[in-house]
Amino acid sequence: MKNYIFFLLIIAGTGCTQLQKGANNSSQSEKHRPLFHFTPEAHWMNDPNGLVFFNNKYHLFYQYYPGSTVWGPMHWGHATSTDLVHWQHKPVALYPDSLGYIFSGSAVADVNNTSGFGKDGKIPLVAIFTHHDDKGEKTGNNTFQNQSIAYSLDDGETWTKYDSNPVLKNPGIKDFRDPKVSWHDATKKWIMTLATLDRITFYSSPDLKQWKKESEFGEKVGAHGGVWECPDLFPLKHDGKDIWLLLVSINPGGPNGGSGTQYFTGQFDGHTFTPYETDTRWIDYGPDNYAGVTWFNTGERKIFLGWMSNWDYAKEVPTEKWRSAMTVPRDLSLEKIGDKYYIASTPSKELDALKDKKIELKDNKARLNGGALLRFTADMHTDFSIVLSNDSSEKTVIGYDKASNQYYIDRTASGKTSFNKGFASRPVAPRVAVTDSAGITLIIDVASVELFADDGVTVMTGIFFPGEDYNEITIESKEKSGIKAIELTALKPM
Repeated sequence: MKNYIFFLLIIAGTGCTQLQKGANNSSQSEKHRPLFHFTPEAHWMNDPNGLVFFNNKYHLFYQYYPGSTVWGPMHWGHATSTDLVHWQHKPVALYPDSLGYIFSGSAVADVNNTSGFGKDGKIPLVAIFTHHDDKGEKTGNNTFQNQSIAYSLDDGETWTKYDSNPVLKNPGIKDFRDPKVSWHDATKKWIMTLATLDRITFYSSPDLKQWKKESEFGEKVGAHGGVWECPDLFPLKHDGKDIWLLLVSINPGGPNGGSGTQYFTGQFDGHTFTPYETDTRWIDYGPDNYAGVTWFNTGERKIFLGWMSNWDYAKEVPTEKWRSAMTVPRDLSLEKIGDKYYIASTPSKELDALKDKKIELKDNKARLNGGALLRFTADMHTDFSIVLSNDSSEKTVIGYDKASNQYYIDRTASGKTSFNKGFASRPVAPRVAVTDSAGITLIIDVASVELFADDGVTVMTGIFFPGEDYNEITIESKEKSGIKAIELTALKPM
């Protein structure tokens, strides 16, 4: 672990030029619309799906209902980016059909044309998703979710569903969904990581069409406060060794109520996942990061994106034309503390494009007029807090409590909270580091905060809805020597 504490604070207000060029076409005066987090132009959005990097473009598909601002018959929305910062909306990629709604899944670039979908030298993009038969669910049977595929030969612009769908039929499991597919080079086959009620089931395939069950994991390990969903399986290198990570989202049963995403470290041989430990760990302790997965085809670099909301109140938040945003993209790595491996998350380097001129701080306080980036060092022997506030005395407080050795996001006085009885809360996260200092990053948009502590090992995400944008930041500590080397920088209008 590093021997200092480092803060990176990105803040945006309505005074900043729109950052999501081509994606948020609505006026930025629209209440609570983020400036540099992905949101749909209108209507409902939840899980990120089909994250794939291909032909120098990042593709983001997502659960989408174009008929309302609340959940409904699921489609796959679509957006693309060349830099993970600016997103261009695309037409809906996948529509419901006679087999059902289009639930969560993944997408791959089939570079070796194992599927046979490629033509005239074109590499096919293949989407693997859950068909959810709403009518079948209502009849009471347990086979209403099955796995299907579709392919694109024009860089994801249009999609053709496979005429022999589904490719993996339900054996009689009520929750049988959210396939995350990747290529396992050692065994030269595709691996599907599938959420199956209270565990993960692994399948393999030579061609994305025929699937064979390999093994199961998780029936009696990890958190089980709710159904398991949206898994992801991938390796990360640490000291030259491949360590495998298995992400599993769960709802309810998260660390601060409602939704959450746990993870396991271990080894995967193409057949079985063998964990190093089976204790419960969370990729994000905050209430508002769910169903996150990584992009396919980015090499050893693993970039993660999550849905920035919580099923406890996602349908009730006070936005009018649209609902939900994604987190900022995050690069994942590993830290070893003692004999255990931990996932570390850091904001992706592409966000550096937001930096601009320095802003003067007076007595650790500054007015906010657009975007800003704040860095400072602090001593972890004392409490500290960052207070975001407005002229109506609404505030969100992000900080560290030495007595409990916990980070927190206090949104009890954050603004609009009455839409849900549990929203005005103070979620906490345990400090993992054993040193007297830590690296910390804090990213703030008009309606969200993302805290990266202990070099990214402890992470929290929270959303909030002030009546008017926060326009002041105050940095506080019980000891004057606890905070130093403060630097505040504006965000460049995009």
